[in-house]
Amino acid sequence: MVHNTSDADLSKTGLKSIGAVVGFLVCVEIASGFLQGFYTPLFTDIARELRIRDADVNWFEAAQLTVSALVVPILARLGDVIGHRKVLLLSTVVTAVATWAVAFAPTFWTFLIAWAFAGFYVVWLPLEVAIIHRRTEGDPKRTRLAAALLVFGLEASVIAAAVFAGAFAQTWSMTALLSIPAVVVTLAIPAIWFGVPEVPVLRRASLDLGGFALITIALSLMMSGLILVRLHGPLSVWPLMLLVAAVAAFVVFGRYELGHHEPLVDLRVLGAGRQWPIQLTAFLLGVSVLGAQIPLSTFARTDPDVTGYGLGATAASVSTIIGLYVITLAIGALALPWLARLLSSNGALVLGATLVGVGYLMFLPLHDGLAQLMINMAVAGFGSGLLVAALPAAAAAQAPDTHTGFVTGMTNMTKTVGGAVASSVFAIALATTGSIDADAAANHASLGGYMTVWAICGATALLAAVILALRGPRTQGSGS
Repeated sequence: MVHNTSDADLSKTGLKSIGAVVGFLVCVEIASGFLQGFYTPLFTDIARELRIRDADVNWFEAAQLTVSALVVPILARLGDVIGHRKVLLLSTVVTAVATWAVAFAPTFWTFLIAWAFAGFYVVWLPLEVAIIHRRTEGDPKRTRLAAALLVFGLEASVIAAAVFAGAFAQTWSMTALLSIPAVVVTLAIPAIWFGVPEVPVLRRASLDLGGFALITIALSLMMSGLILVRLHGPLSVWPLMLLVAAVAAFVVFGRYELGHHEPLVDLRVLGAGRQWPIQLTAFLLGVSVLGAQIPLSTFARTDPDVTGYGLGATAASVSTIIGLYVITLAIGALALPWLARLLSSNGALVLGATLVGVGYLMFLPLHDGLAQLMINMAVAGFGSGLLVAALPAAAAAQAPDTHTGFVTGMTNMTKTVGGAVASSVFAIALATTGSIDADAAANHASLGGYMTVWAICGATALLAAVILALRGPRTQGSGS
C-alpha cells in the first residue's frame, strides 16, 4: 500500500514523478471514457433486451444525473477532509460494482438502480485535478497541462469505446458486451491503489451531515420537479409545487450553511470574487455539453422528406458526427496549456466559451447538410474541450488549499445541474412546438423547436464569455 507523503516530500516532487501520477490517473479517465462512450450505440439494443420502450431509456439519464448531483458535493468535500485519493478510490469501487450490476441486471428496475449508482464516476476528474494541484504545490501551468492530458485521455477513450461497442454489437451477447466497461473500470482500482500517492490533509475537519441532508432534500426536489416537467409539461401542478419546494429548500440550506463553522458547501468560498464566475460558467457549459446532445442526434436522424428539415442520417453517420465532436473536444483540451500562455488562463476560458456560443449559433443559418453540421460541431467542440479541461484547474487555483477538492467538484455539480435544467427545457421546446408534417404519427418536433435549442445553447455560452471577460480570474494564486 502506498504511504502518505509529507509536505517536504511534496516540495521535492519533480516533473517525472508528477508525470507518473498523471499517467495512472489517465487510466482512470480511460475508464470514464468507456462509461461515457460505450453504451451510446447500444441503447436501442439495451431497450430490446430489457423489453422496454425506447422512450424509457431517458429514465437512465434522469436517474444518473440525479445521483451525480447528490453525491458530488459530499464526495468532493470528503476529499478535502479525509484525502482526495481515498475518495477517488472509494468512488471507483462503487462505480465498478455498479457497472458489473448493469452487465447482469435482469430487469429494468435493477438496471436503472445500477445505472444510477454508476454516476459516482462524475467526481473522478475534479478529484484528479485536486490531487495534481496539491502535488504541484498549486503550480497553475503543470495543473493545466495535467488537466489537458486527462481530458484528452477521456475523449480518446470515448471514441475507442463507441467504436468497440459498435463493432461487436451484433456478434456478442448483451451481458458480454456490458461486461467490457465493468472490466475497464475494475482495472482502474489497482491503478489508483498502486500509482497514486495520497497528499496529506492540510486541516482535519468534521463533515457537515446536516448540510448534506438539506442539500439532498433540495436537489431531490429539484431533480424530481424537472423530471415531471419533462413528463407533464411546465404548467402542471405537481412539477411546479416540487420546484417551488426546491427553491424553499435551497434557501433553508443556504442559511444553514452560512451559519455553520465547517459547511459542506462553503458559500463564501463559492461566492468569492474570482470563484463564482468559474462556477457559473460550469453551469452554463452544462446547457450545451449535457443538454443538447440528444436534440442534435434526433435532428440529424430526422428524414427531410417527411419534415422538410433534418439530414436523414444513418446511425453510422451520427456516430461520425459524434466522433468528430469528441475529437475536437480532445484537441481543445490539448490546446489549453498553449492558449493559456498565449492569451492568459482567463483568456483561454473566454475563448472557449465564445467558440461554444458561436458554434451553436451557426446552427441557426447553417443546418441543411452534414458538412454544415460537422463544422458547427467542430467549432463548439473545440471550445467545449477548452472549458472542460480549464474549469477545474481554474477553480482550484482560485480557492484555498483546504478547499481544492470542494471547488473542483462543484464545477462538475453545477455543470450537471445545468445539463439537467437544460434537458428539461429542451424537452419542452421540442415537444410543444409539434411537427410541421401533417402526419402526427411521425412525431417530429418542428424546426422552430430545434432553433430554440441552438439559440439557448449559443446565448448561454456567450453570456459565460461576457461574465468571464468582465469578472474572470486575472491571477493564478491559491487564495480565494
